[in-house]
Order: sequence, then C-alpha cells, then structure tokens
Amino acid sequence: WLGRATNWAKFTATASLGVIHRGHLKDSRNVLSRYLPKASGAGSPYSEGGSLFALGLIHASHGDDVTDFLIDQLPQVETTDLMHREILQHGACLGLGCAQMATGNESIFEELKNVLYSDSAVAGEAAGLSMGLVMLGSANEAAIEDMINYAHETAHEKIIRGLALGLALIMYAREEEADSLIDRLSEDKDPILRFSAMYMIGMAYIGTGNNAALLRLLHFAVSDVNDDVRRAATTSLGFLLFRTPRQCPAVVSLLSESYNPHVRYGAALALGFSCAGTGMKEAIGLLEPMINDAKDFVRQGALIAMAMVMVQQSEQQTPKATFVRKTFEKVIADKSEDTSAKFGAILAQGIIDAGGRNATISLASRTGHTSMRTATGLLLFSQFWNWYPMANFLSLAFTPTSLVLLNKDLKMPKAEVKSDAKASLFAYPPKMEVEKKEKKEKVSTAILSITQKMRAKQKKEGKGEKEPEPAPQEEPMAIDEPAAEEEKQPQPTEYQMLSNPARVVAAQRQYVHIEGDRYEPIRELAGIVMVKDKTPEEPETLVAMTTPHEADTKDEEEKNEAAAPEPFDFDSDLEN
Repeated sequence: WLGRATNWAKFTATASLGVIHRGHLKDSRNVLSRYLPKASGAGSPYSEGGSLFALGLIHASHGDDVTDFLIDQLPQVETTDLMHREILQHGACLGLGCAQMATGNESIFEELKNVLYSDSAVAGEAAGLSMGLVMLGSANEAAIEDMINYAHETAHEKIIRGLALGLALIMYAREEEADSLIDRLSEDKDPILRFSAMYMIGMAYIGTGNNAALLRLLHFAVSDVNDDVRRAATTSLGFLLFRTPRQCPAVVSLLSESYNPHVRYGAALALGFSCAGTGMKEAIGLLEPMINDAKDFVRQGALIAMAMVMVQQSEQQTPKATFVRKTFEKVIADKSEDTSAKFGAILAQGIIDAGGRNATISLASRTGHTSMRTATGLLLFSQFWNWYPMANFLSLAFTPTSLVLLNKDLKMPKAEVKSDAKASLFAYPPKMEVEKKEKKEKVSTAILSITQKMRAKQKKEGKGEKEPEPAPQEEPMAIDEPAAEEEKQPQPTEYQMLSNPARVVAAQRQYVHIEGDRYEPIRELAGIVMVKDKTPEEPETLVAMTTPHEADTKDEEEKNEAAAPEPFDFDSDLEN
C-alpha cells in the first residue's frame, strides 16, 4: 500500500509506521531502514521525511539515541533541491520535537530556530511547532519573545500557525503565569495568534476547571469574528473540564446546537477529550444527533469524538456500543457519503480499537496527575484540520490498559489475579465479520415451445421413452424415543481469573486483587506494579519473556517443520 501512495500521502503513511512501533526503541532503525535518508539521496523525499517523523514518534520523550541523527538531517542545504530539502526538514523537525519533548534543551531549540529563520513555509511550520514541544511547559520568556516577533514578521500563514501551537505548548500547566501572554495574544489583530490564545488557555489551565478561564473561552466561542478562533475556544473547553467529565456535556450542550458549524465541531471534540473512555450517556446523547449533521466536517468531528468516548466500552457496560460500531462501518461503506465524514469514520474505527483494543485515552494518569504526553497528543492531533500528517500525534495520547506484576528483580512471577466481575462485563468486543458474497447460480437453459410440442407428439405415438415411475417409499414407523436429556450449558461465573500479565481496563481496577497469599502489591493494581514475596524461601516460577515477533517466528517454524518419517526397517545389505 505504501508503494501506491504519492506525495504527502506517502509522507503520512511512512510516519504512521512510527505509530505502530512506538516505544520499540531498540529496533527503530531496523524497522525504518528502507525509508530513512541515504547518502546517495536516491530515495523519495516524502518517504524519507515521513521516516524521520516516525523515528521521533517511536522515541517520543526518549530520544537521546536518535537526536544526533535527526540534527544531521536538518542542514541538507547544498546536497538537495529546495523541495527535497523542505520535506526532509519538515520530517526531521517534527521528529526532533517528539524525541526531545519537554527537555528544554537550548541547543536543540537553536537548531530549530535556524530552520525557522530560513523562511520556508513547509519546514518553518514544523520548526515553530517543535520549538514549543522542546520547551513544553517551561514558560521560557526568551523563547516566547523570539517566536512572537517572528510570527509578526513572516508572511507565511503555515509558519505563524506552527508558532501559535508552539506558544500554547510552552505555557502548559502554568495557570496564572500565562494570563499576561493570553491577554496580549487574544487582543492581536492576527486571528492565528488569537487562535493560539484559545489553546493557551486550555493548556495553561488544563484540568483545573477554572471559572475565569471557562468564561473567557465561552466568550470567544460565541463572539469572535474568525471561525478558527471560535472552533479552538470551544475545543479547549474539553481540556479544562476533563477532571469533571459530567460537567462538560452541560457546558457544551447549547454550543452543540449552534448555527455555526465550526462551533458544533469544537463542541464534539471537547466532549471527546473530556469524556474519553467513560461511555457517558449524556455525551453520547449529544454526539448522536451530530453524526447526522448537515455539515460534513461536523459529522467527521462527531464520529471521532464518539470513538473516544466509547473506547474499551463493552455491550454490557454501554448498550450503545454495538450501534456505534455499526455506524462507523455503515459510513465507511457508504459510497454516497462525503469524503470528510468517511475520513472521520475511518479514524474513529482505528481509535475505538486502538492498540488491539488494549489501549485507552485518558488525560489523567493512573496516579491522578495530568498526563502531559496525552494532552500534547490530543492538541496536536486536532490540528489535522489544517495538515493531515498531524493525525499521527494521536499515538502520544494512548495508554495501555495492562496489569504487570514485577518482583524485586524486575521479573514477572507467575501469579493469578482475580476479577470479581463477570468476564463479559469487560470482554473484548466481537470481531468484525466480513459478509461473504453468494455465488450466482447458473440460469437453466430455455426450452423452445416447438421442442415441447415435438416431445408431446412423440409421447402420444409411443416413441418417447417412458420414464420409470419411482417405487413407493415406505414411511418409517413412528417410535416413541426417550426424550433427549437437555445439555446443561455452563453458567457464567461471577468472577474471572487472569494470569500475569493481564488486560485490566480502567473500570475493572476496583474489582481486581491478587489470588493467594504469596504476593502482596505495594500499591493499587494498575499498570506496572511491584509485588512483595511473602515466602521468598520457596522456588519462584517466572513468566517466559518473548517479543511478539519472536513468538510469531517460532510458531511459523513449527508450522513449516517437516513431519517425521514413518517407522521402517533398515536393510544393511543395501548400504553396500
């Protein structure tokens, strides 16, 4: 499929490899070896640029091993033509931003600033955004002034938009410290900088539910003359209210019925961000009518938001789960559906089944703190409105819903975990079934009327062959058979036994505990948990460690292994 993609579609498709392999730090270069830039420069600039972005996504926040390689890809001034250079720099900048996220590294910031000052629209947009990623949450005044000044100087909207997002990220979780900058940007005549102010409010006051910030966003959502600013203000409500998700539907209910489709779109995303993974009835009730909205991009936003709300929700938990999945399938298959809405349904299908249905989206970490990585991922994902490759940032927002027990040696002991709830309550949804097309039967040959007359005439004259009459069949005597005993189907148990490691979704955590008296957890059973061995003198059985690739290879080898020959007697005389 990647071979058929062209231009920026090839860039996005190659970057999506980073989404698939995120966190596989050791094998990142091997996975991307076919696409990474080569000394000969013979490769496609789109696949090479996309591979640099993919490398950054794989090493997000753990990028020391690839930083030097990515920096080496930035100059590329004399060796390649202008378009080739811009695409490579675009990918390298995005990769650097991911790899060095929130490090505050001044030297990386300067490297990105040099690309920004080249005044290339494509490369500059990525550089401005990545400057914000590197300085994420730092509130660095010198960086902010450099970025604002250049945003006023440049004539490229793409560069201004990249800087606007970067500025919002720099003020992450700074609350009142950001107020003066928010005032300054919200009064700017450039709508892109006012757009930056809206996201800055959402980032600076994320999860606080601050009333003043809330009122400010609502004011801009209904009064600004620019649709992008209104959409950004409405979307940012989701960041503010994620700690009280039940409050969000009440706040955005009127906005979801606004005459302005951009406000309706923002309301949908706000619901998706704040109510992600909750399956909340109120959020579903607001999103359901929006799936049938007259505007195509509102339908797109509603489908994406619905997937976020319904991620990891079973039919037992949320009765609408099956309906939602069928809606996605229907929109994707409908040939008359608008491309924008169909794109949203395809993304929604991927979100609801994220990580093989083993991952969720949550702006709060397991310990209750705001997840910086998730907030960044959601903010940048929402910018696919302007630039489709930004959709790949959503991978930063996914969190695996696993339970892994480790002993003092950081190895996994074989242990049983009991879940005091029915298995069906938190089960995987059924796999999607592909309808089999029935083969068309051959139509019987038509018989002419003249042929029928000839056959009738032959029968009268006795020339026709008489068909033998079938012998009468005797009906078998009815015998009273003893009533078959009804097969007793096993009743579902009220609990489920899980083996270490196991899939434990967020709503299931309250029901799980370690079975037996040997191991004791040192904290709540969620994510990676250290356990204390109460009987260290007894031998301990460990879980065998294999990567999925190794396991698949082993199964394939066993499958392809030749069968042993049948027993036979060897005649030694034949040897000579």
